[in-house]
Amino acid sequence: MTSRRTTPAKALPDPGGDAFPAADGAGKGLAYLLLAQEVHEFLCMEADLLDERRYDEWLDLLTDDVSYWVPMRRNVQFGHWDKENTRQGRDMNWFDEGKNTLRLRMKQITSGVHWVEEPSPRVSRIISNVHAIRATPSLENPEEVSVKYRILIYRNKLEDSTDIFAGKRDDILRKTDGRWKIRKRTMLLDQSVLLSATMPFVL
Repeated sequence: MTSRRTTPAKALPDPGGDAFPAADGAGKGLAYLLLAQEVHEFLCMEADLLDERRYDEWLDLLTDDVSYWVPMRRNVQFGHWDKENTRQGRDMNWFDEGKNTLRLRMKQITSGVHWVEEPSPRVSRIISNVHAIRATPSLENPEEVSVKYRILIYRNKLEDSTDIFAGKRDDILRKTDGRWKIRKRTMLLDQSVLLSATMPFVL
């Protein structure tokens, strides 16, 4: 008779090199749960604004110094996670933008003559797995919050053009004049090659 020793599986590191924290709020107290619900409601509301093409209202959810980054993903050997994503500000990325360029993109999309959005596609963004919420200076009085979650984007255009984008977001939200706004967003697509003919206005 032989015995087999098993060891716990290690968490894969995120792009920053840290393991993802546990995804639930067990034992974290009422303040954490209330903040988690507030953050989730904000993210769902933001998704509604984008799905309903209310772009001016969506832009108002961004801080003036917002950073919006969607790197390209590479196929790498096991363990070479530091080479999986293109680098912000140094390599080619799907998006690496601030508020001014996002505003210009919005004007282009809503001009009525931008072929990418003509005719306007139907889009649904699904937010899930909201977790790893950290707040400063405290959970009870948060002024800035970091949060990780998953997003699935379904887009249909014309009769038979359908695209699905899936990935992970890592956001930093800042409270400004009593309202949450997006200070930083990193979106990691789970695709190394995008098979869609066009890219959405925002992922």
